[in-house]
Order: sequence, then C-alpha cells, then structure tokens
Amino acid sequence: MMGKWVLTGLLHDIDYEITAKDPNMHSIVGADMLKKIGLDDELVNAVRAHNDMHKIERTTLLEKALYCVDPLTGLIVAAALIHPDKKLSSIDHNFVLHRFKEKAFARGANREQIKKCSEIGLELEEFVKLGLSAMQNISKELSL
Repeated sequence: MMGKWVLTGLLHDIDYEITAKDPNMHSIVGADMLKKIGLDDELVNAVRAHNDMHKIERTTLLEKALYCVDPLTGLIVAAALIHPDKKLSSIDHNFVLHRFKEKAFARGANREQIKKCSEIGLELEEFVKLGLSAMQNISKELSL
C-alpha cells in the first residue's frame, strides 16, 4: 500500500506545467496520462479527484489523504522558507500550526482543505506533525 501512496504523492501534479494556463484541466490531464501508462485505478482516481474544481466526490482513504495533504505541503514549505536558514529541520509542528492560524500567511494553502484531515481520522495537530516529519525525512531531496 505504501508504494502506491508515495507514487500518488509524487505524480499527482504531473500535468501542472501542461495545464498551467487552463487550471480546469489540471488533474484530468494528469489522471489520463497515468491511466495511459497503466497505473492503478485507485491512484488515477485520487489524482483526478484532488482538484476541487472538478467537484469529484472523494471516497477512498487515498483520495481523501491526497486532497488534504496537497495544501499542507505548501504551507510547510512556506513556513520553512520564512525561517532564517530556510530548513525544515529548523521548524516544528507548533511553528507550522501558528502559521496555519495566520490567514495572510501562505494564502494559497487552503486551510479548509487541510482541515479535511479529520475525514481520514487525524486531528489537525497530528496531521501537521505527520506531514512535517515526512517532509523532514526527505529534506535533502527537497533541498530544504
């Protein structure tokens, strides 16, 4: 299961540059690309459903998790980048949660979408801890 989740996270924005001028197509094009190369239907459906513009109901745990973690990663990156050394290792979940409460900070990180973590059985604090920890574990690859 974990391999599919990692792959979903890595590939969910595969069409981002292609659809930059037409955000209504974002995730539809990506899902079609992934389907064409034979990837698992659950992964493909999660990619398709993560763009709120399409109003696709998210029913699986993978779909729900991808939807709420997508803006969280952006919030975490933004939080790291305002720190003097711009490193994930220099921030903790409380720092991220404090920034979460600042509406003017990282406006593109949809707080309501992040709060949907409750639909996967996680409280906000636990979700932020988990997301930050996962990103800190690959901070070298993220250059953060």
